[in-house]
Amino acid sequence: MEAFWTGLDNLASLPVLVAILIGSVGGLAIGAVPGIGPAIAIAILLPATVFLDDLVSLVLLLGVYGSSMYGGAIPAILINTPGTPVNALTTYDGYAMTRRGEAARGLSLAYSASFFGGCFSILLGLSALMLFGPYLRDLGALFGQRDIFMAAALGAVLLIAAHRKTMGIAALLFGFGCLISLVGRQSLKQIDRYTFEIEYLYPGFNLIVVIVGIFAISQALFLLTGKDADPPEARLHGGLLRGFGELRKHPAVATISAGYGTIMGIIPGVGEFVAQFFSYSTARAMSKEPGQFGRGAPDGLIASEASNNAVPAAAMVPLLALGVPGEALTAMMMVVFFDAGIKPGPDIFENNPDFLFSLFIALLIINVLVILTLLISTKWIAKIIYVPNRLLGAFILILAFVGVFSIRNSFADCMFAAGFGFVGFVLRRLDWPLVPIVLGLVLGSIMIEKLTAGSGQIKTVFDLVNRPVAGTLFVVILIVIGVTIIQSLRTKRFEH
Repeated sequence: MEAFWTGLDNLASLPVLVAILIGSVGGLAIGAVPGIGPAIAIAILLPATVFLDDLVSLVLLLGVYGSSMYGGAIPAILINTPGTPVNALTTYDGYAMTRRGEAARGLSLAYSASFFGGCFSILLGLSALMLFGPYLRDLGALFGQRDIFMAAALGAVLLIAAHRKTMGIAALLFGFGCLISLVGRQSLKQIDRYTFEIEYLYPGFNLIVVIVGIFAISQALFLLTGKDADPPEARLHGGLLRGFGELRKHPAVATISAGYGTIMGIIPGVGEFVAQFFSYSTARAMSKEPGQFGRGAPDGLIASEASNNAVPAAAMVPLLALGVPGEALTAMMMVVFFDAGIKPGPDIFENNPDFLFSLFIALLIINVLVILTLLISTKWIAKIIYVPNRLLGAFILILAFVGVFSIRNSFADCMFAAGFGFVGFVLRRLDWPLVPIVLGLVLGSIMIEKLTAGSGQIKTVFDLVNRPVAGTLFVVILIVIGVTIIQSLRTKRFEH
């Protein structure tokens, strides 16, 4: 309990509270604008975190991460355009409600389900920390270099398996990310890897520069080369509080969906989309009127929003417990940990338990602050939907280059960011995923570091898996690969 109170005390400072407020309200606005999303916003904010305190930086990013999905439901329901990719399923029943004049009801249900899913996941995490905190500290003794390596490998396999229809492309892009992580001069042995005697490549590619290029600059180019949308105006009639009363009529759907979001968030490489798929499918199977799904079913809207908002808190678990990010946003947050000298992984339970409590309590505050803001100011936030795409693209481009240059006052960083931005733009045009590159960069560096550190103990492939944890993870990897292959073969057989 001492760590809990210390963690709470850490948040009781003006800079931290201001960061929570800015992150929460800013995340709402960002989520409400189709075409930005939390990944791009966090990519733009990352350069600024270099100059901020570690806890201030993290709660700022958590605010954007945790609140953007709330905001993303607004355009999904009002104009059938998801503000963030994970709000795509919300359009099915949310927009159907708007078309029959129930826009306020749809927003109210989305807010209440999101709040329930977020708080469910956070309180579960806080309870686990309080009950099992002393035992979690012993994780450090169980996890060696090879165990962390296998955990990162499992994250890579799950990531690739999650891209069911484009697994080959996801694997290729993950490999590209791993290749990027190799570039630079190895400090201990002074070995140059893929530097081609170019001085600017000796330090390697800065993770922030790559992320800003891949996500922010590529999206800016995508918006600048597209057409400005002219969405129809949707009017709001009625209060936004009644969704909480309606949510009480669907407790099973809300709880099961929040549970799916929590579980899928903990598993690296899975995330919101799989959680939504399971939640929506389960809600439809449980419904007495499955034919109403896609036509404005409240169960469908609750399943979508409760599941995706349960993921952010749960996604922090593999990052904090193993030092393995589960998806792009937590991979970006690792930059802040690295800059602060905090090493995510089993040792954090021993060395910084109060820091863990601070993050989870901050997430709870963020959810409360977001729901209060939405109830008061939805009508004004909804107007952000109508910002022209090209103006938005130009604004993102300027912020991205200013942010990259401010890191080290380096024009070379801007050139690298532009190069990665062009790569990301091409991938967007091809409709290829961007996340595998970033996770390849982060997980690849972890795998190389752990493999190199344990090289004296590794003589054969068997030496990688001859520890209990590493061996168990290896078996899980084989099971995932086997199940994925079987499912792929069944899908192809069904198509033929």
